Amino acid sequence: MKIFILADEHQKKEILSLTHDENVSITFDSTMPEDGSIKNYDAFFILAGYEEINPLKFKGKPVYINEVIKTLPELNFPGNFYRINGWPGFLERSIWEIATNQEHENPEIFNLFNRKGILVKDEPGFVSARVICMIINEAFFAFGEKISTIEEIDMAMKLGTNYPNGPFEWAEKIGLDKVYLLLKKLSDKDGRYIPAPALKKLYLEIKTPDL
Repeated sequence: MKIFILADEHQKKEILSLTHDENVSITFDSTMPEDGSIKNYDAFFILAGYEEINPLKFKGKPVYINEVIKTLPELNFPGNFYRINGWPGFLERSIWEIATNQEHENPEIFNLFNRKGILVKDEPGFVSARVICMIINEAFFAFGEKISTIEEIDMAMKLGTNYPNGPFEWAEKIGLDKVYLLLKKLSDKDGRYIPAPALKKLYLEIKTPDL
């Protein structure tokens, strides 16, 4: 099987850290192949910049895009497109979540990367990103209410729950903008996800830095 992966350097590093089936040929690039060479690949992982591709060029080919916040109906992509979580740190996980707009899909392709693919409901955040972003949000509530410092909250969570990262470390690794935008999207339907004031304040400071 020949797989093309469009990825940034961090995503490429995470993929290369995985063992994969010896019968798989993987091509990495930061730009899409020429139109005529698309037919040479069996599957595509578009982990960066899927917004710039023409979905019609991949007719009959499975295409896995890194999109955590928008759902497939929102994207209006054809049935050969699937959502996965390519946020920093998630590609290293032993289980990859996949959302599809087809009724039946067996994500055996992930076995080629020595990973287990599981089908989840096509909702913003999948499952794991929702949980982690909620943990991050609660940490920002605690920080904003001056319960403790960022360093102490991270340390308490790692020692008390055996998490590999503290919530603020997770936020920095994933990207604060991604965390905020997912929570904001989820909060449109469920008030439990309303971003903490301290998180919103920091997001706005990053988004509109002083000139």
